[in-house]
Amino acid sequence: MKKHLMQNALSQQEYVDMSLLIKQQQQGIGYLTSLDDKGRRMVGKVCVLGSFNVDIVAKVYRFPNEGETLVARETTMGPGGKGANQALAAHRAGAQIHFACKIGRDQFNHFARNHIESIGIGSFTFYESELSTTGCAVIYVNDEGENMIAMSPGANHELSDNDIIQLSHFIAESDVFIVQMENNLAATQLALKCAQKMQVTTILNPAPWSSDVATLLPFVDIVTPNETEASAMSGMVIDNISDAVKAAKHIYNAGQCSVIITMGKRGALIYDGQQCAHIPAFSAVAVDTTGAGDAFNGALAAALAKGESLVKAAWYASAFASLAVEKEGAANMPDISLVDARIQQQNVAIQTF
Repeated sequence: MKKHLMQNALSQQEYVDMSLLIKQQQQGIGYLTSLDDKGRRMVGKVCVLGSFNVDIVAKVYRFPNEGETLVARETTMGPGGKGANQALAAHRAGAQIHFACKIGRDQFNHFARNHIESIGIGSFTFYESELSTTGCAVIYVNDEGENMIAMSPGANHELSDNDIIQLSHFIAESDVFIVQMENNLAATQLALKCAQKMQVTTILNPAPWSSDVATLLPFVDIVTPNETEASAMSGMVIDNISDAVKAAKHIYNAGQCSVIITMGKRGALIYDGQQCAHIPAFSAVAVDTTGAGDAFNGALAAALAKGESLVKAAWYASAFASLAVEKEGAANMPDISLVDARIQQQNVAIQTF
């Protein structure tokens, strides 16, 4: 009955005392893991709502042209999805994590559960769809470490209002709540509204790009597009840092949320409505860039949950992502000790203007 009342109040977009509704909804379940697999204390709480996909990766010397068939050197299958990858990144970056996603009742169901348990995330929610299969992504990786991805969302697009309401107590407990665009829009928007009402810092990674991103910006504190997504959001071509500054200011004015544009080898550009900052890229030997954005976003959320400023958190996330691209597979995230070592080894200075 309480869930029904909460759902009605939210669906009608009435003003509600979200804290009271969440308090009524809570059942004493919370973040369960305070130590990582090496016995180190996890600091800060990050709730990740997102996707779980099975990644089928084909390694090719170049991308195929239209209508062309290429012979792949190697094909592998592994865990993926932006939500799962970002949860792993935030976990490796030292935060306590709750991860929520929706999967099918199919052959990949146990694969998903076993993966999340095996990487040490002790607090998670798997909703199940009776209609759709677990999400799947087909990924090409070329000799330069660049990638192309086609995704079938499956159960990721079937999150219900009731699923979000059940997740609400984890959102309420978190310091940072992060979402992407691999789930159905209505559920993502409802979750962001919940987090906003509870004054939890919200991050939107607008990938894969959709024009629906604009409808979510009013409920977001930080948006993290890459160059392609930032161009789509601003209507501007981004060829350099100056272009990125203009695009970031345009996006900020549209949504009144802080903007971080990730630019690969050109680093990251941050605009918070008052000041711009540029973080040059940390040096890396790129093997596979598939999970670079997920690594950045997960580490960003973890650093913010620990109390770091936006710019300092983005600086840390840049170092984290530089290590992630040196490993094969989007789900291969670096250990926090390696990130600390890279920061000490490379004198990457933050430039503000």
